[in-house]
Amino acid sequence: MFNQCSWSDGTIHYQVVGKGTPVILLHGFGEDSSIWGAQITYLEKKCMLIIPGLPGTGSSEWTSTQDISAHSNAVDPSRFTIDKLADAVHAMLENEHIDRCFMLGHSMGGYITLAFAEKYPEQLLGFGLIHSTAFADSEEKKNVRLRGIEMMHIYGGFAFLKNTIPNLFGDRCKKDNPEIIEQLIQKSASLTTSSLQAYYYAMMQRPDRTAVLQGNPLPILFVLGTEDVAAPLNDVLQQTHLPLISYIHVLEGIGHMGMLESTERINQYIDAFIHQS
Repeated sequence: MFNQCSWSDGTIHYQVVGKGTPVILLHGFGEDSSIWGAQITYLEKKCMLIIPGLPGTGSSEWTSTQDISAHSNAVDPSRFTIDKLADAVHAMLENEHIDRCFMLGHSMGGYITLAFAEKYPEQLLGFGLIHSTAFADSEEKKNVRLRGIEMMHIYGGFAFLKNTIPNLFGDRCKKDNPEIIEQLIQKSASLTTSSLQAYYYAMMQRPDRTAVLQGNPLPILFVLGTEDVAAPLNDVLQQTHLPLISYIHVLEGIGHMGMLESTERINQYIDAFIHQS
């Protein structure tokens, strides 16, 4: 079943599949909700899955992105925040009358999950960071994002993603399954440049949220890849000891895209997490 609702700056469209314990799956930057396709197939008879297209992706609207001007320097970045995206997810749960749920986020989706856990902790049964981090961007990373925003302004979002998406995969996938990478690149063609720029503004402004993990009594899932350049292994390992209950899985030879690179193990990790927690 597909549904939609309004939030303070647009609409959010989402899919609801299955029955039972609610599990929210949040996609990352340069993706849409189809990134979870294999997980939906595996889990749909085990729980209730709610999978949104985040505002600015697919049919979900982030109205403010329409105001991104022709030149990135004229934009007010404060209008685009991870917290606003968390509020959109909250509106979706309210629309579905979901009191408590598990929430799992990939990459940028993990940043949104952490913001949600900070603002609405009473609505979570547990949460997971799939190739994601609670650390804020370093100054170097912020500068990289600013250059990325400018490159998207000059060449367009799709050209930017064509160059950056292959870097998210581990060497084994690049060698043995290049078609997986190409499929993700082609899917990204539907993403608008203005939304991609808004996501970069939101990510570079997000605060450090290690305090959300510190002493948190909820069960928290961490999935890491040894070849992940976007959420480096050593950075995330420092965070795994902060919660009271951590489920930690390290994928050897995997980059930032475990849902595609190591589908079976990701499916098993999520299944075990939501049913053992």
